[in-house]
Amino acid sequence: MKNQNFILIYSFFLFTLLSCNKSGVFDEPDIAEPGPRTYENIQEDFENIDFKTGHNDVDLENLENDIWKFRVVMPDVDFTNNKRPLIITLHGCASCGISPDSHKFTECLAEVGFESLDAIILSPNSNGKLWPTIENNEQVKTLVDLASTYLPVDTNKIVIHGYSDGGNGSWFFAETQSNIFSASIPMASQYNTTNSGIGRQIPIPVYVIHGQEDALFPVENVENWVNASIESGSDITMVVAPDLTHNEPCEYAFYLQDATDWLVNHVWN
Repeated sequence: MKNQNFILIYSFFLFTLLSCNKSGVFDEPDIAEPGPRTYENIQEDFENIDFKTGHNDVDLENLENDIWKFRVVMPDVDFTNNKRPLIITLHGCASCGISPDSHKFTECLAEVGFESLDAIILSPNSNGKLWPTIENNEQVKTLVDLASTYLPVDTNKIVIHGYSDGGNGSWFFAETQSNIFSASIPMASQYNTTNSGIGRQIPIPVYVIHGQEDALFPVENVENWVNASIESGSDITMVVAPDLTHNEPCEYAFYLQDATDWLVNHVWN
């Protein structure tokens, strides 16, 4: 009996030693670290969003465990059999610093301008970086893919639109992602379409809207680059808005309404 007691005491003492580290503190039990986030995780999160008619402001965790903030403006549509155009609208002042609400600037410009299309409007937040950066290139392409997969999107009618920095971004995506977008509508923007003075051809139709009094991006520069690109075979329409300056985007909504007629009659016809 004494031997049995000794064995029990010794076993408990040995177990205690093995459970402690050198400092005499008990080791924490091993807990499995969560695995890396996958694209399937992002798809599942997006699919589970309950999109309602009107404004839907969304935070979505990406593959880098950062947050994409974006707004989806949903028309009143049947998700099963009513495919709608998709407008990706890029806000201005993309690199002015991180603003959590920049993507919410949709009501006086994009929503008014594209009203007749009854389109789905998706407005991402640049997270303080210019739109052509790798991070925002990934964000825009991913959000287009998710919207096309889980929302009633007509994939033949996806448009990239933007104002100021967003307009520069819409030029960039028109040139580099022509397999995704059917047209581009840059506004109050400046994008050099030339190499050594020779214009580059933009693969998709572009409708340029620019203020005559834009002091930040002089209209003469934009006209020169547009004309050089047209000479190289680009399908570009340019409209100059008399008296409009750079910092009054809501005043451009009327011209954006004309651009929707161009989409319907020239691009999608």
